[in-house]
Amino acid sequence: MAEVTKDQVAEILEHIATMLELKGENIFKIRAYQNAARGIETFSGSLAQVVGEGKVAEIEGVGKNIAERITEIVLTGNSSYYNILKLEFPPGIFAMFGIVGMGPKKIQAVWKQLDITTVEALEAGCKDGRVAGLKGFGEKTAANILKAMEDMKKHAGRFRIGDVATEAEAMREDLRSLPEVIRVEACGSFRRRRETCGDLDFLVSTKSPESVSEFFVKHEMVESIMAHGATKSSVRLKSGIQADLRVVTDDQFAFALNYFTGSKEHNIVMRQRALSRGWTLNEYRLGVDESPKVTPQPVPEIRDETELYRALGLDFIEPELRENHGEFAAAEAHTLPRLVELQNLRGCFHNHTKESDGRNTLREMADAARELGMDYLGIADHSKSSVQARGLDEARLLAQVAEIRALNEEYAGEFRIFSGSEVDIMKDGALDFSDEIMAQLDYVVASVHSSFQLTEAEMTARIIRAMENKYVTMLGHLTGRLLLQRDAYSVNIGAIIDAAAATGTIIELNANPRRLDMDWRHWAAAKAKGVKTSINPDAHHTSQLAYVSFGVCAARKGWLTRDDVVNCLPLGKVEAALAAKRGASKK
Repeated sequence: MAEVTKDQVAEILEHIATMLELKGENIFKIRAYQNAARGIETFSGSLAQVVGEGKVAEIEGVGKNIAERITEIVLTGNSSYYNILKLEFPPGIFAMFGIVGMGPKKIQAVWKQLDITTVEALEAGCKDGRVAGLKGFGEKTAANILKAMEDMKKHAGRFRIGDVATEAEAMREDLRSLPEVIRVEACGSFRRRRETCGDLDFLVSTKSPESVSEFFVKHEMVESIMAHGATKSSVRLKSGIQADLRVVTDDQFAFALNYFTGSKEHNIVMRQRALSRGWTLNEYRLGVDESPKVTPQPVPEIRDETELYRALGLDFIEPELRENHGEFAAAEAHTLPRLVELQNLRGCFHNHTKESDGRNTLREMADAARELGMDYLGIADHSKSSVQARGLDEARLLAQVAEIRALNEEYAGEFRIFSGSEVDIMKDGALDFSDEIMAQLDYVVASVHSSFQLTEAEMTARIIRAMENKYVTMLGHLTGRLLLQRDAYSVNIGAIIDAAAATGTIIELNANPRRLDMDWRHWAAAKAKGVKTSINPDAHHTSQLAYVSFGVCAARKGWLTRDDVVNCLPLGKVEAALAAKRGASKK
């Protein structure tokens, strides 16, 4: 049996808490499981070790009874209590949790009062007025639920890159470990680092295709086999995503890698360039066209993608740029940028602690950042209007600033915490804290967390007014989107970019894989106007600091270099970037 991960244990505990809430259990019992899940997520040690030593109850947030549940999960990979609890509910009811706006209380209401136990029945109940008639619902709530279900259908079959990255990388490495495998890569939209994927594509070169294919379909992550052959196989992974394997000879690998990476539009141009030289290009070879319109040039030997691009008169094009968005002209003119890399980041901003809705202390967040090799960390807990996130009022914020100063004295210049706040942009564009309070911070992230239904003109004006405040250092998650869950609110992104250039406001690239906001498609316009970004994880616990890797992928798709990203600056220089807008306002 594979070792049970902390995330898997925490997920089971969260599901238990959810089911207890559906049952209407005591709130303290529900919170006990929620707190235990938080404790497991943030536990830095080995679960297997503490289970073996009988010390699970010593983990913060874990009581004696729940420690026994955790021990069972770690030892067996399952929970008898969890399985018994599930039997108390209609199977279809759990799918409702995937609908935005449907929490345990609403699900319990439609289940108990209307006997609605499936998504399909919920849709019917919203359309015929039964749901609107429930106490605490109303026509607006029913309409919002219907809209959320429409969005869910629209995104069916898509997966966020952050949700499949671990599986994709694990499968690739397991294939690479086979002695008969020569080369292996994950292709498709995953290799191009699109924000969502429809499936996963794996490519392998080998002299033993049957054994590699057999390994693939029998992998422990596979739930079901859809097709199985010596060179082509398709499976459904336990996460729900389809995964396809192509097996080729090593002579074919470079061509297959390029073809199966895509995009379709990029591949069309590649084939056209080959034809212009009297060649034909497909997923297996580069050869002489049988009826060329030009005199064929000698076909060079191709061993990798770099040589393939060179043969077509191009510099190597990074996979993230292969969207036919200008990469061919730049590759031909030798003007492709050197894209930002993860190791270029020296720190990050927009991170939360237990003071608001985070799960770790200030010191724990700082220690985790140091372990990742960062030189600094910005803390931006929510402001007071974000009541649901336990936002800080002025007194709590200034107390946190004092705590940060004390910790910085301990670090003695080897590491620095920057004091900030994620300040709510109110409906009229005013900010949640006064200038006097914001002036005492190192930086401010201004974000929209409410009134999403404004018109495009109203939302744009609202955000621009906030950006005009000299203490607003950067704009957080510009469009408010949640990938595959909630569409962006209406906002004129071009006008926001213009305002950022005019006011010197940094636009955040929110690296949380549920957001990846601002979208990569807009960064070329922002870069052209001199707008800088900060790649921020929006981390709510220590493990989420690693989200910066997804932000770097999005930045690379947006053609950004290290010079475009303020948190590539080292200590001693980044301070000036954070203070630049305030200084400019004094002139």
